[in-house]
Amino acid sequence: MKNALATGVLLLMCLGTASAQETSELSTPPNGDNERAEVSQWVGPVRISIEYHSPRVHNPPENDRTGHIWGELVHYGFVDEGFGPTKGAPWRAGANESTSITFSNDVKIDGKDLKAGTYALFLDVEKDGPWFWVFSNHLGWGSFQYDPKDDALRVPATPQDSASTEFLTYGFDDRRPGSAVAYLQWEKKRIPFKIEVPNVNELYLARMRQELQAWPGFNYQNWQNAAQFCADNKINLEEGLVWADKAINGPFRGATIGHEDFSTLSTKAAVLSAMGRESDSDAVMEKALHVPGTDAYSIYAYGMGLLRQDRKSKAMEIFTFNQQHHPDDKSWTALGMARGYTAVGDKKNAIANWNIVLQNIPSNLGNRTPAYEAALKKLKESS
Repeated sequence: MKNALATGVLLLMCLGTASAQETSELSTPPNGDNERAEVSQWVGPVRISIEYHSPRVHNPPENDRTGHIWGELVHYGFVDEGFGPTKGAPWRAGANESTSITFSNDVKIDGKDLKAGTYALFLDVEKDGPWFWVFSNHLGWGSFQYDPKDDALRVPATPQDSASTEFLTYGFDDRRPGSAVAYLQWEKKRIPFKIEVPNVNELYLARMRQELQAWPGFNYQNWQNAAQFCADNKINLEEGLVWADKAINGPFRGATIGHEDFSTLSTKAAVLSAMGRESDSDAVMEKALHVPGTDAYSIYAYGMGLLRQDRKSKAMEIFTFNQQHHPDDKSWTALGMARGYTAVGDKKNAIANWNIVLQNIPSNLGNRTPAYEAALKKLKESS
């Protein structure tokens, strides 16, 4: 009897524990109706995400807390909030759980190094002097367990005036290939910090190398794209030249073939040009020009690239070649001659070719007519 009673008591204790645990894991509304939010941004191949709970200025709706957020609802400095082990808690930069920020790769925050990982994000709000963003290695609940020994990084922040923002919001602005500015905006303040990926092109290259050894490597165009990336950014040029040759001759012997055409040869020439090997680049392009099927637009685009390099005489040579090899084309060939003659200062021939251009604009390029007319008008006025 005693054993049965003990077993029953133990069973009730277990059921009570299980019931409490189940209750604690129910999907209930967040405290204070501060809804959970997440925002992400890519800087090159690097993913950055911020998870937070978003309080509002009017809470409840009839309670307008405008003018009572900073320094009141959000305390100044590090304070003892009466919870947890810490007696000096910064603001959790949101509501409820700790705001967190995750970086898939190493970054710089306002010029300071920060390793890849997930951090609690706090904000030291000061009445006088700079504010500070705090990136902590300890992800707790709120900031009640904050300890400065867990700081991975602190950077000063300058609060800015902003448009009125009802819900605390994180976002990203000034998005560039290698950087972005993250910000917190709430009530009438905006607090930014800059995130940089200084080695963004090296990260792209590392991924390309890996991907080219897998399924993408069976497509010659992927090798060409990788080589063109090297040429465009003037990096990794020796390997880029190898990739360009693979696109032409075949990346995997016996498994897939390359393509020797105007496009792939142009990419190889671009890599050689980036290496300073102009004569070798010109020789490859000479071969490309004579590949059967090379169209008038491709040759025109090559000539325009030479003009941008201020190689005017070479560009005129290419535009003339285009006209000779595509006598039936009155659009791209004439446009090349018009731009070439304009560049070298031959106004008479430039005007003649602009007139041909305007008489032969393809229907799908009609939106360019005003620009062409303006170019012709400018020439005539300067004559």
